[in-house]
Amino acid sequence: MAPRGGHAAAAASSGSEDEEVEEAGFSRSYFLAKEKEPSSAKKRARAGAAGKLADLNLVDEQVLRESLAEIPPKHEKEIDALISSYKDQYRNWLFELRCGFGLLMYGFGSKKLLLEDFASTTLTDFTVIVVNGYLPSINLKQVIAAIAEIFWEQTKLKQKKQSGKKSQLSQNFASQSIDDIISFLNNQTSEDGHDGVCLLIHNIDGPALRDAESQQCLAQVSCCRRICIVASVDHVNAPLLWDKKMVHTQFKWSWYHVPTFAPYNVECVFYPLILASGGHAQTTKTALVVLQSLTPNAQSVFRVLAEYQLANEKEEGMPVSSLYTKCRERFLVSSQVTLNSHLTEFKDHDLIKIKKHSDGQDCLRIPLVPDALQKLLQELA
Repeated sequence: MAPRGGHAAAAASSGSEDEEVEEAGFSRSYFLAKEKEPSSAKKRARAGAAGKLADLNLVDEQVLRESLAEIPPKHEKEIDALISSYKDQYRNWLFELRCGFGLLMYGFGSKKLLLEDFASTTLTDFTVIVVNGYLPSINLKQVIAAIAEIFWEQTKLKQKKQSGKKSQLSQNFASQSIDDIISFLNNQTSEDGHDGVCLLIHNIDGPALRDAESQQCLAQVSCCRRICIVASVDHVNAPLLWDKKMVHTQFKWSWYHVPTFAPYNVECVFYPLILASGGHAQTTKTALVVLQSLTPNAQSVFRVLAEYQLANEKEEGMPVSSLYTKCRERFLVSSQVTLNSHLTEFKDHDLIKIKKHSDGQDCLRIPLVPDALQKLLQELA
């Protein structure tokens, strides 16, 4: 019996040695193979030699956008049926607004036309204020002050009906703080029969509105009894803008999934396409969209500045005093305060740059090359 045990032990020992040899051979082969592989530094060097993304000859932004516009639309019947199904919900949306909820639309595709159609066909009893949240910069205080002006006009109209005389009271909301304006809005009642104001915000998650201060301000406005909010979102992280209190007790969002599959033609004007090179064409187009959203007087003031810059290319800029004089001569502004409000809008939208002249006075300059500025004036006309 002993020999058998010895043979068994020898066999076991032999098997163990074979496994160790095989494992050692595998390990050696593995490390030899790793030695033959190029290091990460060599890989990066080869990739760099092959070419960089910056070396690519990218197409001009305007050419790319024109090419995209020529792509024929697809699935038109299905999309029309989809939009029609949303329109069938208009009455339900209106009911939820009257119940104190806010409407928040999400889903792939631009929702701009859909929301504006809803406002023009269904929100006829409301005064609708449209906020384009996709713009690079927005003066939220001006928006809130505009709402307050509407209610103030309604208050004066109500007093006129009661007394038979036009009210001489006035309110300068532009000079008040945001907290004071919101306090005024909170005191408004619906006894006069007006339905109030609907704030229609395209892209409430836009770059100029997504900061905590702006969202808190809008949340406070949404709590006013005579103000309702209809908004859209497109950013994937949009829900992270609000905490539970803002969602449930302030905005009181009623979420609707409304994919339209419509192109973001207007919303993406301010964002360069990935496969396009930057250039003056994109800057000009962006400036044109901003200017078209301003008042005719503001556009005329901008034109005065642009014409001066084209006629005096070698100068550092147009002095503010000279701009004021020319605008007064053309009856575009009545005071320096009015001109300053226009300049603030221009500066907020990066349409102008302000710097000190060599003699110490402020000078204005439009950050566009002459050809681009000339084209902008032509398109603006």
